[in-house]
Amino acid sequence: MMRTILSAIAIVVGVVVLIIALYAGNIAVGMHSTATVSGTIAGSGVRAPVQILRDVRAVPHIRAPNDHDLFFAEGYVMAQDRLFQLDLLRRFVYGNLSEILGSAALRSDENARVVPVRAIVERQWQTLDAREQAMVQAFTDGVNAAAKREPTPVEFRVLDYDMKPWQPQDSLAVSFATVLDLTDNWNDIAARIGNEPLLTDPCFDAPVTEGLARVADPAHCSANAARAALIRSLLDTRPPIGSNNWAAGAAHTQTKRALLANDPHLHLGIPGVWYLVDMQAPGFHAAGATLVGTPGVTLGHNDRIAWGATNGTVTALSIFDRPASLDEADWQTETFHLRVGRDVTKKYYRGPHEFGTNVLVSGAPRFILVRWNAYETPRSPFMTFDGLNRARSIEDALAALRRYPGPTQNFVLADVSGRVAYQLGGEIPDDPLWSRAIHPAGDLAKHYPNVPFDKLPHVAPSLGAIVWTSNNKIYGASYPYRLSASFATPCRAYRVAQLLRARKTYDVDYFASMQMDVLSVCERQLASYVPALIAWDGRFTPDSADATAAYHLRLALVREFGGMTKAMLGSRARPGAITALAAVGDPSPQPWGVAGAVQVEHPLAALGMAFLNGTKFAGNGDAYTVHVQNNGFSQSFRAVWDVGNWDAGGITIPQGESGRPGSGHYTDEAADWIAGRLLALPYSDAAVDRETVNRLMLQP
Repeated sequence: MMRTILSAIAIVVGVVVLIIALYAGNIAVGMHSTATVSGTIAGSGVRAPVQILRDVRAVPHIRAPNDHDLFFAEGYVMAQDRLFQLDLLRRFVYGNLSEILGSAALRSDENARVVPVRAIVERQWQTLDAREQAMVQAFTDGVNAAAKREPTPVEFRVLDYDMKPWQPQDSLAVSFATVLDLTDNWNDIAARIGNEPLLTDPCFDAPVTEGLARVADPAHCSANAARAALIRSLLDTRPPIGSNNWAAGAAHTQTKRALLANDPHLHLGIPGVWYLVDMQAPGFHAAGATLVGTPGVTLGHNDRIAWGATNGTVTALSIFDRPASLDEADWQTETFHLRVGRDVTKKYYRGPHEFGTNVLVSGAPRFILVRWNAYETPRSPFMTFDGLNRARSIEDALAALRRYPGPTQNFVLADVSGRVAYQLGGEIPDDPLWSRAIHPAGDLAKHYPNVPFDKLPHVAPSLGAIVWTSNNKIYGASYPYRLSASFATPCRAYRVAQLLRARKTYDVDYFASMQMDVLSVCERQLASYVPALIAWDGRFTPDSADATAAYHLRLALVREFGGMTKAMLGSRARPGAITALAAVGDPSPQPWGVAGAVQVEHPLAALGMAFLNGTKFAGNGDAYTVHVQNNGFSQSFRAVWDVGNWDAGGITIPQGESGRPGSGHYTDEAADWIAGRLLALPYSDAAVDRETVNRLMLQP
């Protein structure tokens, strides 16, 4: 009897060991799998032969005979390199992570479904014309073709599930993730209740529409004004993340061509937010960075123009108190399918013009209604970016931006005539509260039309223009609209303007060096209140222990003042408050390179799978420097375009082009990123041929 039991146990153990071995082996195969980058793939789904030429860092240069095959090939190569990222983004936006991650992801899913993304993108899809739908459908077909043919990425093997086919609406949905990420939302508004947010810091105000000559001079800012602005900035506990862009017309460059720089600041992860691509077909040639899951080029250039963007940080929606009654028919039940366990349901209010959600006001939950054009009259930004991809001049680009629904962005534009321009784009309701407070329920009867496009802040195209934005207030005192409850601190914008004023003429190298600047004018001002830090130069360099002390000083001050209302401040805002709190800061002697180090994490690291993580970057810059790197956020790419000389300049991403660890291009750009090297993106036929390492042909 005992022998039988022992034999049965041995069999069970053997089966378990075999299963574990097979599982581990499957993961090992996935860790070493690579995409097909050379040779010929027949029956791929294209209508005519398409060339995909990959350069030394595996960026695909697509050469197609028509638009259908161009966008099909883009979908194919993106899925080759980023298939799991595509599916994870789609699940995150739709609120379907629980299906693969279980109850640990339920809270994220419940929050995601506050906004009915599926319904919104379906309506967006209907607003696209036949040509636009055809391009998105071709991209979709390319994604699905690669999903069927290419090796299964390691993450699918780890989580043991198969990806459902991509749908064209999914591309609209993943682009909506950026809308949600960049919108000043209902939670942000609720957090401001009882406090008048800081519109700008008068000591560092740098509005682009006023020009470089009108940038504030901190030397002329009174001590009281400086202290008051600093204290009010501490009331906002949100991290001051953002982006930078700037451009100079040919009258200010050494080459007599326009120059344009852009470095968007987003979550620092692996794979990265952006996918680099160069796309060419008859009548179409564009290159640069695209948001994963979206067709075309999001930020970059074509033959004639270059464009860059930063978050506009302006009002996009209005929130209202709950009225006495809500139509029961407008409550919808959402079902969440958990990987393990029973389904969970939750009700959401979704009326014809507003949707409902709970927010925290002074720590107490409060049900509010949200009115937002993205919900009420949804339109996809895809049509705008397709217009930018095909624009032949700044005027064409501005015409495309007239159709741009949002998220609100500061666009800088440059064309081969040598001119540059600036334009705020996106739908901005002329709401008298400018998202500073919650409207009473009675205001639901009111209608707030959008600010007309022609009245949005802008700088007209010219050879002599110099434009820059860093999520700061972009207009001067005479502008008739407020646009926002609070813009980002102007510290980065001031520093960009300061660096632009330091030279009479610019070149690519100077613009690239600006993107690596780690001087924080705001933190240097803060340190001036502390005797031990007066000698610090304000630079967040890896070897600086003073930078570490200044960083922890601000954390201590935010803990003291963060979230307070003006009424609560009282005597705590006395002149000695900052100095008195200096001792609360971390006295650690660690240099900033150690204290401010950032690990580039894979999404599955939260489940203990750190083996998929990327590079660990030493502390270098912070949230207030042009070179942003702080709390998991960073410059998500750095690009400088020498407009018209497209093989010069370039673009660098923090890690690598591929999301496959075994590809050789998972983290291969990290060393260049750390060193601040700008990597050329070959564009001309001669440059692409010269730099091609792998050739893949897609055949019908």
